[in-house]
Amino acid sequence: MPELQVTAWDLGILIGYVVLTRIAFGWFFARRIRGEGAEGYFLGGHRMRWPLIGLSFYVANMSGSSFIGLPGAGYHSGVSVYHYEWMPALLMIVFAFFFLPPFLRARVYTAPQFLEERFGRGSRFAFSAMLLITSMLVDAPGALYAGAMVLKILLPGVPILVTITVAALAAGVYIAFGGLGAVVANDALQAVLILAGGTVIAVLAWQAVDSWDAVVEAAPPGALHLMQPADHEMVPWPGLFGVFIVGMYFWCTNQFIIQRALGAQTLNDGRWGALFAGVLKLPNLFILILPGVLATVLYPGLDNPDMVFPLLAFDLLPVGLRGFMLAVLAAAMLSSLEAILHSASTLFTMDFVHVARPELDSQKLTTLGRIATLIFMVIAVAWTPMISRFPTLWEYLQSILSYLTPPVVAVFVLGLFWRRANATGALAGLVIGVPLGAIGWIVVELLDVGTLHFLYAATGMFVVGILLVVAGSLVTAPPPEKKIRDHMWRIEDYFRDAEAVRALPWYQDYRLQSVALAVVAFAVVVWWW
Repeated sequence: MPELQVTAWDLGILIGYVVLTRIAFGWFFARRIRGEGAEGYFLGGHRMRWPLIGLSFYVANMSGSSFIGLPGAGYHSGVSVYHYEWMPALLMIVFAFFFLPPFLRARVYTAPQFLEERFGRGSRFAFSAMLLITSMLVDAPGALYAGAMVLKILLPGVPILVTITVAALAAGVYIAFGGLGAVVANDALQAVLILAGGTVIAVLAWQAVDSWDAVVEAAPPGALHLMQPADHEMVPWPGLFGVFIVGMYFWCTNQFIIQRALGAQTLNDGRWGALFAGVLKLPNLFILILPGVLATVLYPGLDNPDMVFPLLAFDLLPVGLRGFMLAVLAAAMLSSLEAILHSASTLFTMDFVHVARPELDSQKLTTLGRIATLIFMVIAVAWTPMISRFPTLWEYLQSILSYLTPPVVAVFVLGLFWRRANATGALAGLVIGVPLGAIGWIVVELLDVGTLHFLYAATGMFVVGILLVVAGSLVTAPPPEKKIRDHMWRIEDYFRDAEAVRALPWYQDYRLQSVALAVVAFAVVVWWW
Protein backbone atom coordinates (compact mmCIF):
# COMPACT_ATOMS: atom_id res chain seq x y z
CA MET A 1 0.00 0.00 0.00
CA PRO A 2 1.48 3.36 -1.00
CA GLU A 3 2.39 6.12 1.43
CA LEU A 4 -0.26 8.78 0.86
CA GLN A 5 0.49 12.36 1.82
CA VAL A 6 -2.47 14.69 2.20
CA THR A 7 -1.75 18.22 1.02
CA ALA A 8 -3.48 21.47 1.85
CA TRP A 9 -4.55 21.63 -1.80
CA ASP A 10 -6.40 18.30 -1.50
CA LEU A 11 -8.26 19.34 1.63
CA GLY A 12 -8.97 22.85 0.33
CA ILE A 13 -10.42 21.59 -2.95
CA LEU A 14 -12.54 18.99 -1.14
CA ILE A 15 -14.05 21.47 1.30
CA GLY A 16 -14.44 24.27 -1.24
CA TYR A 17 -16.12 22.14 -3.89
CA VAL A 18 -18.60 20.50 -1.53
CA VAL A 19 -19.55 23.78 0.15
CA LEU A 20 -19.90 25.77 -3.08
CA THR A 21 -22.03 23.20 -4.90
CA ARG A 22 -24.37 22.90 -1.94
CA ILE A 23 -24.72 26.65 -1.49
CA ALA A 24 -25.32 27.25 -5.20
CA PHE A 25 -27.90 24.51 -5.80
CA GLY A 26 -29.51 24.74 -2.36
CA TRP A 27 -30.01 28.52 -2.58
CA PHE A 28 -31.33 28.40 -6.15
CA PHE A 29 -33.90 25.67 -5.59
CA ALA A 30 -34.95 26.91 -2.16
CA ARG A 31 -35.94 30.16 -3.91
CA ARG A 32 -37.49 28.38 -6.89
CA ILE A 33 -39.87 26.16 -4.90
CA ARG A 34 -40.84 28.90 -2.43
CA GLY A 35 -44.63 28.98 -2.29
CA GLU A 36 -45.06 25.77 -4.34
CA GLY A 37 -45.71 23.60 -1.28
CA ALA A 38 -45.53 19.82 -1.28
CA GLU A 39 -45.51 19.27 -5.06
CA GLY A 40 -42.60 21.66 -5.52
CA TYR A 41 -40.60 20.21 -2.63
CA PHE A 42 -41.28 16.49 -3.10
CA LEU A 43 -41.66 16.23 -6.91
CA GLY A 44 -39.86 19.29 -8.24
CA GLY A 45 -43.12 20.71 -9.58
CA HIS A 46 -43.26 17.97 -12.26
CA ARG A 47 -40.57 19.80 -14.24
CA MET A 48 -38.03 16.96 -14.56
CA ARG A 49 -36.76 16.38 -18.12
CA TRP A 50 -35.20 13.14 -19.36
CA PRO A 51 -31.46 14.04 -19.28
CA LEU A 52 -31.68 15.13 -15.65
CA ILE A 53 -33.80 12.10 -14.75
CA GLY A 54 -31.31 9.69 -16.33
CA LEU A 55 -28.25 11.30 -14.78
CA SER A 56 -29.97 11.49 -11.41
CA PHE A 57 -31.02 7.81 -11.58
CA TYR A 58 -27.41 6.92 -12.27
CA VAL A 59 -25.72 9.02 -9.63
CA ALA A 60 -28.26 8.17 -6.92
CA ASN A 61 -27.18 4.57 -7.32
CA MET A 62 -23.50 5.08 -8.17
CA SER A 63 -22.42 8.05 -6.14
CA GLY A 64 -22.64 6.41 -2.76
CA SER A 65 -22.29 2.78 -1.83
CA SER A 66 -21.81 1.42 -5.34
CA PHE A 67 -18.91 3.71 -6.23
CA ILE A 68 -16.98 2.29 -3.29
CA GLY A 69 -18.57 -1.17 -3.26
CA LEU A 70 -18.06 -2.12 -6.92
CA PRO A 71 -14.26 -1.67 -7.03
CA GLY A 72 -14.08 -3.39 -3.65
CA ALA A 73 -16.12 -6.32 -4.94
CA GLY A 74 -13.97 -6.45 -8.09
CA TYR A 75 -10.85 -6.63 -5.92
CA HIS A 76 -12.36 -9.28 -3.66
CA SER A 77 -14.22 -11.52 -6.14
CA GLY A 78 -13.67 -10.36 -9.74
CA VAL A 79 -15.98 -9.17 -12.50
CA SER A 80 -18.99 -11.33 -11.57
CA VAL A 81 -20.43 -8.37 -9.65
CA TYR A 82 -21.06 -6.78 -13.09
CA HIS A 83 -24.31 -8.74 -13.20
CA TYR A 84 -25.65 -6.00 -10.93
CA GLU A 85 -24.65 -3.39 -13.55
CA TRP A 86 -25.80 -4.80 -16.90
CA MET A 87 -29.08 -6.12 -15.54
CA PRO A 88 -30.38 -2.62 -14.68
CA ALA A 89 -30.38 -1.98 -18.44
CA LEU A 90 -33.07 -4.66 -18.75
CA LEU A 91 -34.83 -3.47 -15.62
CA MET A 92 -35.04 0.08 -16.94
CA ILE A 93 -36.80 -1.35 -20.00
CA VAL A 94 -39.24 -3.18 -17.72
CA PHE A 95 -39.79 0.02 -15.75
CA ALA A 96 -40.39 2.13 -18.88
CA PHE A 97 -42.86 -0.36 -20.37
CA PHE A 98 -44.79 -1.70 -17.38
CA PHE A 99 -44.27 0.25 -14.16
CA LEU A 100 -43.98 3.91 -15.08
CA PRO A 101 -47.22 4.33 -17.11
CA PRO A 102 -49.53 3.20 -14.26
CA PHE A 103 -47.49 5.24 -11.75
CA LEU A 104 -47.81 8.48 -13.72
CA ARG A 105 -51.43 7.80 -14.64
CA ALA A 106 -52.22 7.61 -10.92
CA ARG A 107 -50.38 10.95 -10.26
CA VAL A 108 -48.88 9.64 -7.01
CA TYR A 109 -46.10 11.10 -4.86
CA THR A 110 -44.82 7.71 -3.67
CA ALA A 111 -44.76 4.06 -4.67
CA PRO A 112 -46.64 3.10 -1.46
CA GLN A 113 -49.34 5.58 -2.44
CA PHE A 114 -49.76 3.59 -5.65
CA LEU A 115 -50.26 0.42 -3.61
CA GLU A 116 -53.04 2.16 -1.70
CA GLU A 117 -54.74 3.03 -5.00
CA ARG A 118 -54.44 -0.61 -6.12
CA PHE A 119 -54.96 -2.52 -2.88
CA GLY A 120 -55.89 -0.29 0.03
CA ARG A 121 -54.40 1.71 2.88
CA GLY A 122 -52.95 -1.26 4.75
CA SER A 123 -50.60 -2.13 1.90
CA ARG A 124 -49.51 1.48 1.64
CA PHE A 125 -48.57 1.68 5.31
CA ALA A 126 -46.82 -1.70 5.28
CA PHE A 127 -44.68 -0.92 2.23
CA SER A 128 -43.92 2.62 3.32
CA ALA A 129 -42.77 1.39 6.72
CA MET A 130 -40.56 -1.19 5.03
CA LEU A 131 -39.04 1.49 2.76
CA LEU A 132 -38.37 3.74 5.73
CA ILE A 133 -36.61 0.93 7.56
CA THR A 134 -34.44 -0.01 4.57
CA SER A 135 -33.63 3.66 3.95
CA MET A 136 -32.35 4.04 7.49
CA LEU A 137 -30.65 0.63 7.81
CA VAL A 138 -29.45 -0.04 4.25
CA ASP A 139 -29.39 2.89 1.81
CA ALA A 140 -28.37 5.81 4.03
CA PRO A 141 -25.78 3.87 6.09
CA GLY A 142 -24.31 2.51 2.85
CA ALA A 143 -23.85 6.04 1.50
CA LEU A 144 -22.38 7.24 4.81
CA TYR A 145 -19.98 4.32 5.01
CA ALA A 146 -18.83 4.93 1.44
CA GLY A 147 -18.13 8.55 2.25
CA ALA A 148 -16.23 7.52 5.35
CA MET A 149 -13.94 5.35 3.21
CA VAL A 150 -13.01 8.38 1.11
CA LEU A 151 -12.44 10.62 4.12
CA LYS A 152 -10.37 7.91 5.78
CA ILE A 153 -7.75 8.49 3.10
CA LEU A 154 -7.77 12.24 3.57
CA LEU A 155 -8.19 12.26 7.35
CA PRO A 156 -6.78 8.95 8.62
CA GLY A 157 -6.68 10.05 12.24
CA VAL A 158 -10.34 11.08 12.47
CA PRO A 159 -12.74 8.44 13.90
CA ILE A 160 -15.31 7.10 11.44
CA LEU A 161 -18.21 8.22 13.66
CA VAL A 162 -17.07 11.83 13.33
CA THR A 163 -16.81 11.71 9.52
CA ILE A 164 -20.22 10.08 9.02
CA THR A 165 -21.84 12.55 11.42
CA VAL A 166 -20.43 15.54 9.52
CA ALA A 167 -21.48 14.04 6.17
CA ALA A 168 -24.99 13.31 7.41
CA LEU A 169 -25.39 16.80 8.84
CA ALA A 170 -24.30 18.42 5.56
CA ALA A 171 -26.70 16.28 3.55
CA GLY A 172 -29.61 16.72 5.95
CA VAL A 173 -29.39 20.52 6.04
CA TYR A 174 -29.01 20.77 2.25
CA ILE A 175 -31.99 18.58 1.37
CA ALA A 176 -34.17 20.15 4.04
CA PHE A 177 -34.10 23.41 2.07
CA GLY A 178 -33.66 22.52 -1.61
CA GLY A 179 -36.09 19.64 -2.15
CA LEU A 180 -36.09 17.24 -5.11
CA GLY A 181 -35.02 19.90 -7.61
CA ALA A 182 -31.78 20.53 -5.74
CA VAL A 183 -31.13 16.78 -5.52
CA VAL A 184 -31.62 16.17 -9.24
CA ALA A 185 -29.60 19.18 -10.39
CA ASN A 186 -26.68 18.30 -8.12
CA ASP A 187 -26.93 14.66 -9.22
CA ALA A 188 -26.61 15.66 -12.87
CA LEU A 189 -23.40 17.61 -12.22
CA GLN A 190 -21.87 14.85 -10.11
CA ALA A 191 -22.77 12.17 -12.68
CA VAL A 192 -20.93 13.95 -15.48
CA LEU A 193 -17.84 14.58 -13.33
CA ILE A 194 -17.82 11.05 -11.88
CA LEU A 195 -17.99 9.46 -15.32
CA ALA A 196 -15.13 11.68 -16.55
CA GLY A 197 -12.99 11.23 -13.43
CA GLY A 198 -13.68 7.50 -13.18
CA THR A 199 -12.62 7.06 -16.79
CA VAL A 200 -9.34 8.90 -16.16
CA ILE A 201 -8.57 6.75 -13.10
CA ALA A 202 -9.41 3.57 -15.01
CA VAL A 203 -7.03 4.53 -17.84
CA LEU A 204 -4.25 5.35 -15.37
CA ALA A 205 -4.81 2.04 -13.55
CA TRP A 206 -4.45 0.16 -16.84
CA GLN A 207 -1.22 2.02 -17.52
CA ALA A 208 0.11 1.30 -14.01
CA VAL A 209 0.01 -2.51 -14.30
CA ASP A 210 2.84 -4.25 -16.11
CA SER A 211 0.70 -6.48 -18.32
CA TRP A 212 -2.62 -8.26 -18.62
CA ASP A 213 -0.83 -11.50 -17.71
CA ALA A 214 0.09 -9.95 -14.36
CA VAL A 215 -3.59 -9.19 -13.74
CA VAL A 216 -4.64 -12.74 -14.63
CA GLU A 217 -2.02 -14.10 -12.24
CA ALA A 218 -2.90 -11.79 -9.33
CA ALA A 219 -6.70 -11.98 -9.62
CA PRO A 220 -8.65 -14.68 -7.74
CA PRO A 221 -9.33 -17.88 -9.74
CA GLY A 222 -12.05 -17.33 -12.34
CA ALA A 223 -12.27 -13.65 -11.45
CA LEU A 224 -12.28 -12.52 -15.09
CA HIS A 225 -15.46 -14.36 -16.06
CA LEU A 226 -19.05 -13.29 -15.45
CA MET A 227 -20.52 -16.78 -15.18
CA GLN A 228 -19.46 -18.45 -11.97
CA PRO A 229 -20.14 -21.91 -10.47
CA ALA A 230 -23.14 -22.56 -8.27
CA ASP A 231 -21.04 -22.34 -5.09
CA HIS A 232 -19.44 -18.96 -5.92
CA GLU A 233 -19.37 -16.64 -2.90
CA MET A 234 -20.51 -13.49 -4.73
CA VAL A 235 -22.73 -14.25 -7.77
CA PRO A 236 -23.31 -17.96 -8.52
CA TRP A 237 -24.93 -18.40 -11.93
CA PRO A 238 -28.21 -19.91 -10.59
CA GLY A 239 -28.51 -16.78 -8.44
CA LEU A 240 -28.98 -14.48 -11.44
CA PHE A 241 -32.75 -14.68 -11.04
CA GLY A 242 -32.22 -13.35 -7.52
CA VAL A 243 -30.18 -10.45 -8.95
CA PHE A 244 -33.09 -9.65 -11.27
CA ILE A 245 -35.65 -9.75 -8.44
CA VAL A 246 -33.63 -7.53 -6.11
CA GLY A 247 -32.93 -5.22 -9.04
CA MET A 248 -36.62 -4.95 -9.85
CA TYR A 249 -37.24 -3.75 -6.32
CA PHE A 250 -34.42 -1.24 -6.47
CA TRP A 251 -35.00 0.18 -9.95
CA CYS A 252 -38.78 -0.17 -10.32
CA THR A 253 -40.32 0.29 -6.86
CA ASN A 254 -37.73 1.88 -4.52
CA GLN A 255 -38.92 5.39 -3.71
CA PHE A 256 -35.46 6.88 -3.49
CA ILE A 257 -34.80 5.91 -7.13
CA ILE A 258 -38.15 6.24 -8.88
CA GLN A 259 -39.04 9.58 -7.27
CA ARG A 260 -37.14 11.26 -10.10
CA ALA A 261 -39.39 9.64 -12.71
CA LEU A 262 -42.50 10.47 -10.68
CA GLY A 263 -41.51 14.12 -11.12
CA ALA A 264 -41.19 13.75 -14.93
CA GLN A 265 -42.75 16.46 -17.07
CA THR A 266 -44.16 13.85 -19.47
CA LEU A 267 -44.37 10.06 -19.76
CA ASN A 268 -41.78 10.16 -22.54
CA ASP A 269 -39.39 12.14 -20.33
CA GLY A 270 -39.74 9.47 -17.66
CA ARG A 271 -39.15 6.67 -20.16
CA TRP A 272 -36.21 8.28 -21.93
CA GLY A 273 -34.63 9.18 -18.60
CA ALA A 274 -34.93 5.60 -17.32
CA LEU A 275 -33.42 4.15 -20.51
CA PHE A 276 -30.63 6.73 -20.41
CA ALA A 277 -29.81 5.54 -16.88
CA GLY A 278 -29.61 1.97 -18.22
CA VAL A 279 -27.08 3.11 -20.84
CA LEU A 280 -24.96 4.85 -18.20
CA LYS A 281 -24.74 1.67 -16.10
CA LEU A 282 -23.08 -0.43 -18.82
CA PRO A 283 -19.59 1.21 -18.80
CA ASN A 284 -19.19 0.56 -15.08
CA LEU A 285 -17.43 -2.70 -15.87
CA PHE A 286 -14.53 -0.70 -17.30
CA ILE A 287 -14.75 2.39 -15.09
CA LEU A 288 -15.15 0.74 -11.68
CA ILE A 289 -15.07 -3.07 -11.56
CA LEU A 290 -12.00 -3.82 -13.69
CA PRO A 291 -9.92 -1.15 -11.90
CA GLY A 292 -10.75 -3.07 -8.72
CA VAL A 293 -9.38 -6.23 -10.34
CA LEU A 294 -6.29 -4.32 -11.52
CA ALA A 295 -5.73 -3.22 -7.94
CA THR A 296 -4.93 -6.83 -7.00
CA VAL A 297 -1.65 -6.19 -8.83
CA LEU A 298 -1.08 -2.69 -7.50
CA TYR A 299 -2.11 -3.22 -3.85
CA PRO A 300 -2.00 -6.94 -3.01
CA GLY A 301 -3.28 -8.08 0.36
CA LEU A 302 -5.53 -5.17 1.32
CA ASP A 303 -7.36 -5.80 4.58
CA ASN A 304 -10.35 -3.71 3.49
CA PRO A 305 -11.25 -4.02 -0.24
CA ASP A 306 -13.57 -1.01 0.09
CA MET A 307 -10.46 1.21 0.20
CA VAL A 308 -9.55 0.34 -3.42
CA PHE A 309 -11.13 3.25 -5.28
CA PRO A 310 -9.95 6.00 -2.88
CA LEU A 311 -6.46 4.46 -3.05
CA LEU A 312 -6.48 4.45 -6.85
CA ALA A 313 -7.66 8.06 -6.98
CA PHE A 314 -5.13 9.27 -4.44
CA ASP A 315 -2.20 7.23 -5.72
CA LEU A 316 -2.59 7.73 -9.48
CA LEU A 317 -3.80 11.30 -9.82
CA PRO A 318 -1.54 14.35 -9.37
CA VAL A 319 -1.99 16.85 -6.54
CA GLY A 320 -4.92 19.12 -7.28
CA LEU A 321 -6.60 16.74 -9.70
CA ARG A 322 -6.79 14.02 -7.07
CA GLY A 323 -8.21 16.51 -4.59
CA PHE A 324 -10.81 17.53 -7.17
CA MET A 325 -11.71 13.90 -7.95
CA LEU A 326 -12.09 13.00 -4.30
CA ALA A 327 -14.11 16.17 -3.80
CA VAL A 328 -16.43 15.18 -6.66
CA LEU A 329 -16.74 11.69 -5.22
CA ALA A 330 -17.48 13.01 -1.73
CA ALA A 331 -20.03 15.48 -3.11
CA ALA A 332 -21.66 12.76 -5.18
CA MET A 333 -21.89 10.52 -2.14
CA LEU A 334 -23.59 13.36 -0.34
CA SER A 335 -25.98 13.60 -3.30
CA SER A 336 -26.86 9.94 -2.86
CA LEU A 337 -27.41 10.44 0.85
CA GLU A 338 -29.50 13.53 0.17
CA ALA A 339 -31.70 11.58 -2.24
CA ILE A 340 -32.22 8.85 0.34
CA LEU A 341 -33.08 11.27 3.13
CA HIS A 342 -35.41 13.21 0.83
CA SER A 343 -37.28 10.08 -0.24
CA ALA A 344 -37.58 8.98 3.39
CA SER A 345 -39.05 12.34 4.38
CA THR A 346 -41.45 12.11 1.42
CA LEU A 347 -42.59 8.67 2.55
CA PHE A 348 -43.06 9.75 6.14
CA THR A 349 -44.85 12.99 5.28
CA MET A 350 -47.13 11.84 2.47
CA ASP A 351 -47.80 8.25 3.55
CA PHE A 352 -48.21 8.78 7.30
CA VAL A 353 -48.58 12.42 8.33
CA HIS A 354 -50.80 13.48 5.42
CA VAL A 355 -53.01 10.41 5.82
CA ALA A 356 -53.35 10.90 9.59
CA ARG A 357 -53.76 14.69 9.36
CA PRO A 358 -55.37 15.49 5.98
CA GLU A 359 -56.32 18.97 7.18
CA LEU A 360 -52.67 20.13 7.21
CA ASP A 361 -51.89 22.50 4.37
CA SER A 362 -49.08 22.02 1.88
CA GLN A 363 -46.63 24.37 3.62
CA LYS A 364 -46.99 22.59 6.97
CA LEU A 365 -46.41 19.23 5.29
CA THR A 366 -43.22 20.59 3.75
CA THR A 367 -42.01 21.81 7.16
CA LEU A 368 -42.67 18.41 8.73
CA GLY A 369 -40.83 16.76 5.86
CA ARG A 370 -37.76 18.88 6.59
CA ILE A 371 -37.86 17.99 10.27
CA ALA A 372 -38.22 14.29 9.42
CA THR A 373 -35.11 14.52 7.21
CA LEU A 374 -32.97 15.55 10.18
CA ILE A 375 -34.40 12.82 12.43
CA PHE A 376 -33.75 10.10 9.86
CA MET A 377 -30.21 11.43 9.51
CA VAL A 378 -29.53 10.69 13.19
CA ILE A 379 -30.87 7.12 12.89
CA ALA A 380 -28.69 6.40 9.86
CA VAL A 381 -25.56 7.65 11.64
CA ALA A 382 -26.22 5.36 14.60
CA TRP A 383 -26.58 2.23 12.41
CA THR A 384 -23.68 2.80 9.97
CA PRO A 385 -20.91 1.15 12.10
CA MET A 386 -22.75 -2.21 11.71
CA ILE A 387 -21.54 -2.44 8.09
CA SER A 388 -17.96 -3.07 9.20
CA ARG A 389 -19.02 -6.57 10.31
CA PHE A 390 -19.27 -7.69 6.66
CA PRO A 391 -16.35 -8.49 4.28
CA THR A 392 -17.36 -5.70 1.88
CA LEU A 393 -19.94 -2.95 1.71
CA TRP A 394 -21.41 -4.57 -1.40
CA GLU A 395 -22.00 -7.88 0.38
CA TYR A 396 -23.81 -6.12 3.23
CA LEU A 397 -26.12 -4.24 0.88
CA GLN A 398 -26.98 -7.16 -1.36
CA SER A 399 -27.47 -9.68 1.43
CA ILE A 400 -30.02 -7.66 3.37
CA LEU A 401 -31.91 -6.57 0.24
CA SER A 402 -32.05 -10.17 -0.99
CA TYR A 403 -33.99 -11.22 2.09
CA LEU A 404 -36.27 -8.20 2.56
CA THR A 405 -37.34 -7.07 -0.89
CA PRO A 406 -38.57 -10.10 -2.94
CA PRO A 407 -42.04 -10.20 -1.27
CA VAL A 408 -42.46 -6.53 -2.24
CA VAL A 409 -41.66 -7.35 -5.86
CA ALA A 410 -44.22 -10.16 -5.76
CA VAL A 411 -46.91 -7.73 -4.60
CA PHE A 412 -46.15 -5.20 -7.35
CA VAL A 413 -45.88 -7.79 -10.13
CA LEU A 414 -49.15 -9.48 -9.26
CA GLY A 415 -50.80 -6.12 -8.66
CA LEU A 416 -49.85 -4.93 -12.15
CA PHE A 417 -50.60 -8.13 -14.06
CA TRP A 418 -53.14 -10.24 -12.11
CA ARG A 419 -56.67 -8.86 -11.80
CA ARG A 420 -57.56 -11.24 -8.96
CA ALA A 421 -54.87 -9.89 -6.61
CA ASN A 422 -56.62 -8.08 -3.78
CA ALA A 423 -55.95 -6.16 -0.57
CA THR A 424 -55.79 -9.26 1.64
CA GLY A 425 -53.26 -10.96 -0.61
CA ALA A 426 -51.05 -7.87 -0.86
CA LEU A 427 -51.14 -7.33 2.89
CA ALA A 428 -50.22 -10.97 3.49
CA GLY A 429 -47.25 -10.67 1.14
CA LEU A 430 -45.98 -7.56 2.91
CA VAL A 431 -46.71 -8.11 6.61
CA ILE A 432 -45.78 -11.80 6.58
CA GLY A 433 -43.21 -12.02 3.77
CA VAL A 434 -40.99 -9.07 4.73
CA PRO A 435 -40.69 -10.01 8.45
CA LEU A 436 -39.90 -13.60 7.42
CA GLY A 437 -37.11 -12.23 5.26
CA ALA A 438 -35.80 -10.10 8.12
CA ILE A 439 -35.72 -13.12 10.42
CA GLY A 440 -33.93 -15.15 7.75
CA TRP A 441 -31.27 -12.47 7.29
CA ILE A 442 -30.62 -12.22 11.03
CA VAL A 443 -30.38 -16.01 11.43
CA VAL A 444 -28.20 -16.73 8.38
CA GLU A 445 -26.12 -13.57 7.94
CA LEU A 446 -25.73 -12.19 11.47
CA LEU A 447 -25.92 -15.39 13.57
CA ASP A 448 -24.17 -17.59 10.94
CA VAL A 449 -26.74 -20.38 11.17
CA GLY A 450 -26.51 -22.34 7.90
CA THR A 451 -24.79 -21.41 4.64
CA LEU A 452 -27.60 -20.28 2.33
CA HIS A 453 -26.36 -17.85 -0.33
CA PHE A 454 -28.32 -14.60 -0.23
CA LEU A 455 -29.21 -14.75 -3.96
CA TYR A 456 -30.76 -18.18 -3.47
CA ALA A 457 -32.61 -16.71 -0.51
CA ALA A 458 -33.92 -13.95 -2.82
CA THR A 459 -35.45 -16.51 -5.18
CA GLY A 460 -36.98 -18.40 -2.27
CA MET A 461 -38.43 -15.26 -0.71
CA PHE A 462 -39.94 -14.24 -4.07
CA VAL A 463 -41.70 -17.60 -4.29
CA VAL A 464 -42.92 -17.17 -0.71
CA GLY A 465 -44.24 -13.70 -1.59
CA ILE A 466 -46.09 -15.02 -4.67
CA LEU A 467 -47.68 -17.83 -2.65
CA LEU A 468 -48.78 -15.45 0.11
CA VAL A 469 -50.38 -12.98 -2.31
CA VAL A 470 -52.11 -15.70 -4.32
CA ALA A 471 -53.36 -17.55 -1.24
CA GLY A 472 -54.62 -14.41 0.47
CA SER A 473 -56.37 -13.25 -2.70
CA LEU A 474 -58.07 -16.55 -3.53
CA VAL A 475 -59.58 -17.10 -0.08
CA THR A 476 -61.20 -13.66 -0.07
CA ALA A 477 -63.45 -11.66 -2.39
CA PRO A 478 -62.15 -10.27 -5.70
CA PRO A 479 -61.08 -6.62 -5.68
CA PRO A 480 -63.58 -3.95 -6.80
CA GLU A 481 -63.27 -2.78 -10.39
CA LYS A 482 -62.19 0.72 -9.36
CA LYS A 483 -59.09 -0.76 -7.74
CA ILE A 484 -58.17 -2.48 -10.99
CA ARG A 485 -59.17 -0.25 -13.87
CA ASP A 486 -56.51 2.47 -13.70
CA HIS A 487 -53.85 0.70 -11.65
CA MET A 488 -52.77 -2.22 -13.82
CA TRP A 489 -50.72 -2.47 -16.96
CA ARG A 490 -53.16 -2.69 -19.87
CA ILE A 491 -52.48 -3.75 -23.43
CA GLU A 492 -54.85 -1.08 -24.75
CA ASP A 493 -52.72 1.59 -23.07
CA TYR A 494 -49.66 0.22 -24.83
CA PHE A 495 -51.33 0.44 -28.25
CA ARG A 496 -52.58 3.94 -27.52
CA ASP A 497 -49.05 4.98 -26.57
CA ALA A 498 -47.78 3.34 -29.75
CA GLU A 499 -50.02 5.59 -31.81
CA ALA A 500 -48.60 8.65 -30.08
CA VAL A 501 -45.03 7.43 -30.53
CA ARG A 502 -45.51 7.12 -34.31
CA ALA A 503 -45.76 10.89 -34.50
CA LEU A 504 -42.20 11.21 -33.13
CA PRO A 505 -38.93 10.76 -35.03
CA TRP A 506 -37.79 7.13 -35.05
CA TYR A 507 -34.88 7.79 -32.70
CA GLN A 508 -37.32 9.00 -30.02
CA ASP A 509 -39.27 5.74 -30.07
CA TYR A 510 -38.67 4.22 -26.62
CA ARG A 511 -39.35 0.74 -28.06
CA LEU A 512 -36.45 0.98 -30.53
CA GLN A 513 -34.29 2.51 -27.81
CA SER A 514 -35.13 -0.44 -25.55
CA VAL A 515 -34.17 -3.00 -28.20
CA ALA A 516 -30.85 -1.25 -28.82
CA LEU A 517 -30.10 -1.09 -25.09
CA ALA A 518 -30.86 -4.80 -24.61
CA VAL A 519 -28.65 -5.80 -27.56
CA VAL A 520 -25.68 -3.83 -26.24
CA ALA A 521 -26.13 -5.24 -22.71
CA PHE A 522 -26.24 -8.85 -23.92
CA ALA A 523 -23.22 -8.24 -26.19
CA VAL A 524 -21.11 -7.17 -23.20
CA VAL A 525 -22.27 -10.23 -21.24
CA VAL A 526 -21.32 -12.60 -24.06
CA TRP A 527 -17.94 -10.87 -24.40
CA TRP A 528 -17.08 -11.51 -20.74
CA TRP A 529 -18.92 -14.79 -20.35
